[in-house]
Amino acid sequence: MADGDPPVRRALFLHAPIRRRPRAVLERMLELVDDDTPPDGPDGPVAVLERRLAGLLGKERALFFPSGTMAQQAVLRVYADRGGRRTFAGHPFTHLDVWEEQGYNAVHGLRFRRTGDPYELMTAQDLCAIGEPLAAVVWELPQRDLGGLLPEWDELGEQVGLMRATGAAAHLDGARLWEAQTYYRRPLDEIAGLFDSVYVSLYKSLQGVRGAVLAGDAGTVAAAGVWRQRLGGGIADAWPLALAALAGLGTVGERMPVYREHAIAIAAAINADGAARTRPDPPQTPLFHVHLPAPRRAVEQAGRALLEEQGVQLWGRVRSGPDPSRCSFEVTVGENAMDFTPEEVAALIRDVLTRTAK
Repeated sequence: MADGDPPVRRALFLHAPIRRRPRAVLERMLELVDDDTPPDGPDGPVAVLERRLAGLLGKERALFFPSGTMAQQAVLRVYADRGGRRTFAGHPFTHLDVWEEQGYNAVHGLRFRRTGDPYELMTAQDLCAIGEPLAAVVWELPQRDLGGLLPEWDELGEQVGLMRATGAAAHLDGARLWEAQTYYRRPLDEIAGLFDSVYVSLYKSLQGVRGAVLAGDAGTVAAAGVWRQRLGGGIADAWPLALAALAGLGTVGERMPVYREHAIAIAAAINADGAARTRPDPPQTPLFHVHLPAPRRAVEQAGRALLEEQGVQLWGRVRSGPDPSRCSFEVTVGENAMDFTPEEVAALIRDVLTRTAK
């Protein structure tokens, strides 16, 4: 929330401040260290985190980056330079294009080929229709801007195989990989094994502070590390970011299936109430979207009133759409959302919509 907003007492929104205050984060970090824990080196938190994630993802090497933006641009630059191709492909809503000011082009001179319908998952047919040599293809699992949708496992494998046969590298935007695992129900290394490289966020599923890890074969990760240094990402004393992620890594595997079941229950209550609807129905992962029959600004105003009166935050951002009379917001179920019963969430959404009609 912005400066001057009312305090949040309860939040459906995953990244609300109530469980991310510095003291709470520091207390979780302190449980992982003792007086002899070094700040860096092979036994420091960053190196420990890199080794653990490399093992979980089944890759030769993993490397810490201060942001996923830097990690993904770096590995795509490596693939482009290696193959002499400047174009990569991905879904039209890929984070690289929508949220990063087209840094892939401004910094690295790469071109992005938008592939498939913006409101549907990429298909093998979409990819085969590209018709130009690609340095890489990016898959986001799950597809956040489609409500956490995922391709079926066999279809995903077919897509990756088709693109690899053309000489394109396969890269996984796995910012929310643990959420995707709850649908595929396969080990992380089996999912990551489809791809040449994978990025994971340290503050989404793992609920850390910031940062990212890129994993892949040793040569690719080493080359990406050169770009990390060139872009100013080879920072010293990154141990607080690594420690916060390690704290989450200890519980995420156990808790994520519980979050998915709660997400399914919340979505069912919303759809049964009938004031709003969810996409998907039912959710495939702990992530889904709630679509509201009201304009964005009216919903934002109603949400602020709810926060002021009850201290309840339902979302981080309300999304507009092609129809100005409708909008949506994202729900990612984590510990915050476990404090809400499904029926309570449905009632709060109905309350918001009642306020928009006044």
